[in-house]
Amino acid sequence: MPQVTVYEVAEHAGVSIATVSRVLNSPEKVNEATRARVLATIDRLGFVPKAEAAARARKDHGRIGVLAPFFTLPSFVERLRGVANALDDSPYELAIYNVDSSIRRDGYLASLPVTRRLDGLIIMALPFDQTTALRLAQHQLETVLIEFSQEPFSNIRIDDRAGGRMVAEYLLQEGHRRCAFVGDTDLPDFAIHTSDWRLEGYHDALVAAGVILSDEYVALAPHSRENARLAAHRLFDLAEPPTAIFAASDNQALGVLKAARERHLSVPKELAVIGFDDVDIADYVGLTTIRQPLEESGRVAVDLLLARLAAPSRPPQHIRLPLTLVRRETA
Repeated sequence: MPQVTVYEVAEHAGVSIATVSRVLNSPEKVNEATRARVLATIDRLGFVPKAEAAARARKDHGRIGVLAPFFTLPSFVERLRGVANALDDSPYELAIYNVDSSIRRDGYLASLPVTRRLDGLIIMALPFDQTTALRLAQHQLETVLIEFSQEPFSNIRIDDRAGGRMVAEYLLQEGHRRCAFVGDTDLPDFAIHTSDWRLEGYHDALVAAGVILSDEYVALAPHSRENARLAAHRLFDLAEPPTAIFAASDNQALGVLKAARERHLSVPKELAVIGFDDVDIADYVGLTTIRQPLEESGRVAVDLLLARLAAPSRPPQHIRLPLTLVRRETA
């Protein structure tokens, strides 16, 4: 089959060669309709840039990519550490692509399979559609997902709802009935809504035990320690303030603890606080939390990816990592 050229892509898509180049190299600079038309043409014609075609013939590039949002948050840092440690003794270097908008996510997922010299890709906590999945598969970019599932790729997940249930059951066992929640709102459209799932499990377990989680006990705000601190103060101002607060992440739990100190509340005597993740700092501040194996998820993702690179016919693996409630001083 003759090599499809960029000129043919431009002609079939009804755009200039420069526009095709921008779609491949700076997709966020091209409007969505044009970008979709060019990508559909690339997929239909099976276009691969010359340099990338030559690289694919060599079958190895020595690079593993990680596509991740919020990569400065503690939970993502620990996952990335697991990936980096797992690659230490491998021949691959690590390339990190930060996602801060849906346009940037879509741009990377459009261009990485076609233009980037990657052997494999790990996608952390980023949902994408079946069209994108087909592009990744058609261009034979081996891919592993963390916190999301999409055929035909291997994935590593936890049960966020089960984590919320674990927190509720523990607080009920400790005698709490005024149980509140501090979580996320205004989540970007490119993010996984783990806060919502944790709240669902928490709510369901409380209701099953005959404890109502009223709307006034659910404080949602854009994710940050400061917003969590302010949300906790709003809960403390209620006529009947909660005796326990479950924060959707350890990062937010730290904000709740700061608010408790500012109100001179004794933790855990007057207020129990539980987080989620068990990031490094949780142990240092004595935070009771739900531990998810963050570093392990990164290591497992690398193991799955390297196994597929060694044996592409290996079937996809779907791994569910366990959660553990770690009891410390705050609850």
